[in-house]
Amino acid sequence: MKPLSILMSLLLIFTLFTDLPADAQEDKTFTVEELDQMLAPIALYPDSLLSQVLMAATYPADVAEAAKWSKANPGQEGDAAVKAVENQPWDPSVQSLVAFPQVLATMEQDPDWVQKLGDAFLAEPENVMDAVQRLRAAAKKAGNLETTEQQKVIVEAAPQTQQTVIVIEPAQPQVVYVPTYNPTVVYGPWWYPRYPPYYLPPPPGYVFGTALATGIAFGVGIGITNALWGGCNWGRRSVDINVNRYNNINVNRKLNVNQKNVNWNHNAGNRRGVPYRDAKSRDRYGKQVAGSDNRKDFRGRDPQRDASRERAQATLKDRGADPAKGRENLRNDPQTRDRAQSAARNVDRDKARSKTQNIDRNRGSRTAQNRSGDNALKGAGNAGRSRQQIDRGKSSRQSMQRHSGGGGRSGGGRTGGGRSGGGRRGR
Repeated sequence: MKPLSILMSLLLIFTLFTDLPADAQEDKTFTVEELDQMLAPIALYPDSLLSQVLMAATYPADVAEAAKWSKANPGQEGDAAVKAVENQPWDPSVQSLVAFPQVLATMEQDPDWVQKLGDAFLAEPENVMDAVQRLRAAAKKAGNLETTEQQKVIVEAAPQTQQTVIVIEPAQPQVVYVPTYNPTVVYGPWWYPRYPPYYLPPPPGYVFGTALATGIAFGVGIGITNALWGGCNWGRRSVDINVNRYNNINVNRKLNVNQKNVNWNHNAGNRRGVPYRDAKSRDRYGKQVAGSDNRKDFRGRDPQRDASRERAQATLKDRGADPAKGRENLRNDPQTRDRAQSAARNVDRDKARSKTQNIDRNRGSRTAQNRSGDNALKGAGNAGRSRQQIDRGKSSRQSMQRHSGGGGRSGGGRTGGGRSGGGRRGR
């Protein structure tokens, strides 16, 4: 195998089967394919509702609690539901969603999707809004996005940019219908097979016949006066706040401004400890939260190490190598994944074979030791024969001592003549 092929195989195995550091995962940006995939379940919501969902998704912990509250308080909807939670510590954008139990029940199905959606909107709001327009154009081309009794679909040139955009508004300003649809159907043939759209099935109780098989279905309209105070500014590709509506429903958190509409800004104080995904968002919003530096230290962050990592990533991108994008492409390439898995299986087999050989060698060593011990102790069980041999040895030694002792005493009786007298006596 060529050295380059070996290197590529090792890279594939490392990429697919090695846990990446948390920071490396968080700093990954979203691709166009991922944004279309992510926005598919909500791109056909009316602009006012869509904007509230995007804002609320930046506070995933609040969304989870609001969904639990909505489930525990069935029948609460519209402005009355929003008033009922005005003392909750949730961000106003999240409080506004209790007006739509169906929306919260849908978001509750996939908390990871909610957080990714919010992270994308914080990091790349313009790209998120562009993805919405791409999806709406696809649905309209497929014949599944038209004006109905529930909504108005308007094609117009966006202010400032003069680009054509698709606006969706409630047919009646104070009655909002939440659309339910299957993204794999409503947009026509999906254009990114490796990135199928997210599909969050309608929660129990919100299924409306067979319309989902061919397009968009609507349930019962919800009366709204002030609960929806957000809107999409397609010229700036951002979200605006209708100050009058906002102040009418959020009496304890009024905006002290004179304009009718203002740009929405994320409130990091309501993030409730949920980490930001990318470095840009951490730098922008992390400093707004008291004690954020201490939390970074507690999590073991090293500023110098992070700076070095970011410089290295920037250098790789300048040279045409984007590790994050490369890892994602590798993960989503079936052939690459199969090769890596095959290589991993070969590694496992080699490990198993080596382990088996070690076990066999250990068994052989123990067998040799046992044989040596058998030879060393051979005959140890014949105790009777050993005792007989020992007894004969004792008798022989006693006999020798008696003969030797008699000559000694006789010879010893003569002064200086023990050896010669004994010798003569022996004759």
